[in-house]
Amino acid sequence: MRTALLQSSGRPGSVGENLKVLDAAAGRAAAAGAALLAAPEMFLTGYAIGDDIGRLAEPADGDSADAIADIAARHGLAIAYGYPERDGGSDGTGGTVFNSAQLISAQGDRLANYRKTHLFGRFERDHFTPGGQPVVQAELDGLTVGLMICYDVEFPENVRAHALAGTDLLVVPTAQMHPFQFVAEAMIPVRAFENQMYVAYVNRVGQEGEFDFVGLSALAGPDGVARTRAGRGEELVLADVDPAFLAASREANPYLRDRRPGLYGSLA
Repeated sequence: MRTALLQSSGRPGSVGENLKVLDAAAGRAAAAGAALLAAPEMFLTGYAIGDDIGRLAEPADGDSADAIADIAARHGLAIAYGYPERDGGSDGTGGTVFNSAQLISAQGDRLANYRKTHLFGRFERDHFTPGGQPVVQAELDGLTVGLMICYDVEFPENVRAHALAGTDLLVVPTAQMHPFQFVAEAMIPVRAFENQMYVAYVNRVGQEGEFDFVGLSALAGPDGVARTRAGRGEELVLADVDPAFLAASREANPYLRDRRPGLYGSLA
């Protein structure tokens, strides 16, 4: 399954402009044969937008989800994207706000919605409630696709839970900032290797408020090798997720078979 990673911060604060950026990227990705386009954390609204997070938050089935479903269907590819989700409340106020990622199929169907479980720093803790479901998956083109957001992937227990649940491709919309670029450069390939899966890590880029997003989006394979990696600017990169290679790698690599869960209980 050819997978496209949209490394972009879009236009912070403007949902309409970000939908246009996503539409254009979907057209380019589809023309290159992609079956899935992944966009960064909080792509719909921008990340460093302060209290506008609450104002721009939408339900998982809101107007923007409908617009993205239309983009996916018109271009014939699935889309995963980050956004602030409002659950409950009315008239755009009240309820609970989550840092979420949603996967929409190439037919425009909502397949999965994930709420970030590990919030990073005071900024996120001031604006979001943490999610409570660590493993969210959907079937896409014969693959089991899991969703996670940024800081979540830095907890090995999180990714291992996906491995044990059969995730083939873990899609991680991200807002990774300086000076933590080692996560993109080193940790992501290791997570893919130790859990025998593909990991698509798609980052924001450039300066937003106090944050300097480092880019370096990557799709890493179960051999720990990055199939593609973006630089430090806005970019659309593509690589293939190969089910046959994944099956062969899992057969050859004994990590998951050699686990001894009885020894690990005290860690939880």
